[in-house]
Amino acid sequence: MGKDVIVACDFASKEDVFKFLDLFTDEKPFVKIGMELFYAAGPEIVREIKKRGHKIFLDLKLHDIPNTVKKSMAVLSKLDVDMTNLHASGTIDMMKAALEGLTRPDGSRPILIAVTQLTSTSEERMKNDLLIDAPIDEVVMHYAKNASVAGLDGVVCSPLEAEKVHKTCGDNFITVTPGVRFADGDVGDQVRVMTPEQAKKIGSDYIVVGRPITAADDPVAAYKRCVAEFVD
Repeated sequence: MGKDVIVACDFASKEDVFKFLDLFTDEKPFVKIGMELFYAAGPEIVREIKKRGHKIFLDLKLHDIPNTVKKSMAVLSKLDVDMTNLHASGTIDMMKAALEGLTRPDGSRPILIAVTQLTSTSEERMKNDLLIDAPIDEVVMHYAKNASVAGLDGVVCSPLEAEKVHKTCGDNFITVTPGVRFADGDVGDQVRVMTPEQAKKIGSDYIVVGRPITAADDPVAAYKRCVAEFVD
């Protein structure tokens, strides 16, 4: 499986995202459209970015009863995105329903991955806020196993857990890892982070990079640096 850098286009408006994407004249980065942009601009923003030739990870993290998620995924499958996701904590039944809804009549579908634990979650927060007493590593691996049992393609996880996810669920089970920062950069509100080069060494399949690229003085140069460290 080829590695790739996914740029988190966490912008508040259509104008802002296109101003950013217009900077890229030679490259067509794989982009992540999250809640902020999707809720601000609607499904049409997905269609417009897709027309520009970009692969799209639609990051909406669905979490609801199985039937609602199934129907929602059926709608999202029509947007022709390349990857989408949900919360693994929604149970195996919910994940199976999502997969069923996402699969088109011809059998094709986007890559479907599950969020294990958000990179802003620490073991202390998990215990105090969520009343989950198991170690975070154990919880992440259990959620990853559940996603695999449900038939999903992989998980979103911290880069610190990517290697163990592969050992637990197999080399072909995709790991998409946010929480990636340059060695000389600010970690922001992320708790569990790693550099692109480190993520490459431990076997991440995709890394999601936001502010280190989008807020850089030269976003194109920052993107190229990320590709050079992680892909090349």
